Parts: sequence; C-alpha cells; structure tokens
Amino acid sequence: MKRYICSIIIGMVVILSIGTYYVKVASSASGLPKYTFKTLEGNDKELDPVIINASFENSSFYQSLTFESNRTTYDSEKSYLEKLSGRKDYQSERLIKEHRSFMRGKDSISSLYEDDDFLAYAWVNSEYTKSGNMDAEFDIGLLEKKDEEETSFQIELPNQERIINTYVRDVQLVHSKLQVLTMNDVNSNDDKQTKEVHLYTIDLANKKVLRDKTLLSETFTYPNHVDLEMPIDIAPSQPNNMVLFSLMKGVNHEDGPYEEKPNESKLLSYNYETEKIETVKLPKKESLSLDMARSGYVDGKNLYLIDLKSDNYHIKTFDLSSQMITNDQELGLAVNKKKQHYAAFKNGRVYFLLGNEIDQEGSLTYKPAQLLIADFKTGKTLYKGETVMQATNKKNGKKFGFFTHGLEVK
Repeated sequence: MKRYICSIIIGMVVILSIGTYYVKVASSASGLPKYTFKTLEGNDKELDPVIINASFENSSFYQSLTFESNRTTYDSEKSYLEKLSGRKDYQSERLIKEHRSFMRGKDSISSLYEDDDFLAYAWVNSEYTKSGNMDAEFDIGLLEKKDEEETSFQIELPNQERIINTYVRDVQLVHSKLQVLTMNDVNSNDDKQTKEVHLYTIDLANKKVLRDKTLLSETFTYPNHVDLEMPIDIAPSQPNNMVLFSLMKGVNHEDGPYEEKPNESKLLSYNYETEKIETVKLPKKESLSLDMARSGYVDGKNLYLIDLKSDNYHIKTFDLSSQMITNDQELGLAVNKKKQHYAAFKNGRVYFLLGNEIDQEGSLTYKPAQLLIADFKTGKTLYKGETVMQATNKKNGKKFGFFTHGLEVK
C-alpha cells in the first residue's frame, strides 16, 4: 500500500512541476512582443516556408526566437523536451523525424549524406591524453532506407599523432565508398603552423580507411597566417560532385590590422569523380572577388555570388564546370552595405533577407528586417516585406530589438 501511495505522490509532484513550468512559460512569454512581416508587395503566402532565426534584446533581457510562417515563437514557449534537444536547422529536424533512431546523437548537417537509398554519417570523436597527444577515431554510420537497416562502427583516424584538430566539412558516397573531407590543424616543428585539407576514403563493407589523401597543405610562421574557408553549402547533405574551399593568406602587422595577400590567396575546387583539385578562375570582366566567393552560396554545380556594386543587389550564377557567369539577376532591393544579408535558394526562388545594420563602432543597430522573395529565373518579385513589432508592453516597446541570425527555407 505504501508503495502505491509513494507512486501517487511522485506522480502528483511531476504533474505539478510540469504545470508550474508551463504557467511560468506562459507568464514570461505573455510580456514579450510578437513580430510579423508587413507586406509591401506580392503575396504573403510566399512566407509559408520561411524560417528566420533571431533574438529579442533590450537593455536587460535576451531571448532566442524563431520566426516561421509569419509567426514568432520564443525559446521560452517551447516544450521541455524541445529545450533539451536544442535548436536545430530545418534539414536536421526533417531527418530526425524521418529516421529518429539513426539520427540519435548526430547534430552536424555537414557530417551527413543523403540520397534516395542511403543516409550516411561521418564524424571524428577526439580527446587528448595526459601526454598531450590526440586520441581520435571516425564514428561512421550507414542507413539503408528500404529496410531501415543500420550499420555503425568506429575506426582510428590515420596519422592522428601529427594532428591537433580536425573538422569534418563534407561527406559524400561515391561508388559505395564514403568520402570524408576534413580540415586539419597539424603539428609542425619549431614555431611553424600547418593547415591541411584531407580526403579520407572509407570502405564501408570492410570497415577500414582505404586512403588518406592530402589535397592541400600550407605551412607558415608568425606573423604570416593562413585560413581555409568554404562558401555556404545550400544543400549540405545532398549528393555533390564538387566541393569548394578558399585559401586565404595574409600577415598580422604588429602596429596595424591583418592584411590579406591577394596574389597568394585563391579559390579551389575538388571533383570527387575525377579526383582533381583545380584553381577556380573568377572572370575579371565581371569584377568578381575572392571575398564575394567566400561569402557566396554553392550547391556542387554553381556558385551564387552576391554583388553589391550596383544600386540594387545582384545575384550572379557562376557555373563551376565552365567557370562562366550563366545568370545575372537584379533584385528589387536597394543595396545597403551596412546591413547583414542572408540568402536561400529553393523552390525555384531566391529568398533574400536584410538584417541588422552595423554602425561605425561595429555594433548591431535595430532597424526593421527586410525580406525579398523572387523567381530565380526571371527575377520577378513575388514578395517584399519588412518586420513590424506588436509590443505587449507599450511602455518599454521602443527599447525592444529584433536581431536576425540566419535564414532557412522548408
């Protein structure tokens, strides 16, 4: 009998705790402003697939929020389980819903590959031993979608004794072999530093690393510096034949700012089928720059560059195979170089978000965010709008700030 009474008491405590939690959530959320987009042009139905990650801030308060389908949801309004799982991008959310068992513990979208038949995963788990050396291994997973059969295994990272850090940047499945592209910081002698791009070929059937290929290796000493960057992948888990990365060389001046060496910096491509690495030459007559490429968007076939040199924003499509501009679309939105911009390409449309301005001191300032949705082939504006606030606390309404952090499209 006592056992049942204890169970009942524990159950009541749990129910009361959950109830108290949601009462507090409702209370805290009720005082927060809601944001919507005011339509300036076009059909607001175009907003349905749009997701904007943002935050609300005033002088004493900060909270993350998600703007989705023209509705604001604060993190405090989410369920207890949603908070535990943390914020994830839409593509990861979709994969978790469709393949919950396989996706458990897999957070990085750059570590995943998906086609009609398979979902694959590769990551590097690492820790440092007491001696200061890295102990690292690949964590590999493969799901055959047809029968939901899962395979998972761990294998040692080759030559790990010379690696300081490694980051998985792309995963592809080519001829039944898993290709894992990483960027590595490598041990060097004396004061030298080395950065490398590696491609590991993994035999899934025999659970072993077939090859460790170094695509690029750059060694430098202070005050010189080398950075490796990649344009934003608009389809990070989908099959791609080609991957892009930029090599940026510069020097740190003791009495001045960092200075890039443009003659030594370059944009490189690697083709998984041909296994060739090449320098990408941007057309000089188009006045394209490496900075534009680094902040561009890529899908394995094209590089989409945001051009700010005209009165209105332009999006130029650069074909990676022919290395030519194949499309130049002018958007019906005036260039504001002080504003942060985000782009997404989906559903035959370009989604272009202008976020917060950066003042002379480098701080973000609050002004309404602007969103433009256009047909990508014709450039025709399908929607244009800007954020408006519905403050629930009129006294403090002027102090509210809406700060954008990212754009996604379902």
